Amino acid sequence: MTILGQLITGFIATGAFGIIFNAPKETLVKCGLIGMGGWLIYYVTEDYSGDSVIATLGASLFVAIISQLLAKFYKTPVIIFSVAGVIPLVPGGLAFDAMKNFVENDYNSALGSAAKVLMISGSIAFGLVFSEVINQVIRKINSEKVRN
Repeated sequence: MTILGQLITGFIATGAFGIIFNAPKETLVKCGLIGMGGWLIYYVTEDYSGDSVIATLGASLFVAIISQLLAKFYKTPVIIFSVAGVIPLVPGGLAFDAMKNFVENDYNSALGSAAKVLMISGSIAFGLVFSEVINQVIRKINSEKVRN
């Protein structure tokens, strides 16, 4: 039952952000499904490994790859799917805790939380960029096959 709740909340959070982001109406369900899938990968991987940075990296790779595939298929910009899809992965609560600890002069906790926020944010960025690199390599290989 826990996974079902995670799936539903992941879908709703991503779809709602798609609305705020002014994504086209016909893409809202697809955005929600991408975010739901990314959140499921994060949730299962983090539960299994206990490492939220690795879980975020895997989930952001999934979101980016699926976003590129859907963008090609539906002829829409990749950013519509990828931005909405990574929203559940953003460490907003942890960033808030880090800033709260800085304000309360608890610098040891604040630095630990801030470092984790930076690692998680970096893994989101790395996942999105690495997926694009893979996509470009595949395109180059396919275009060379066509020429030969």
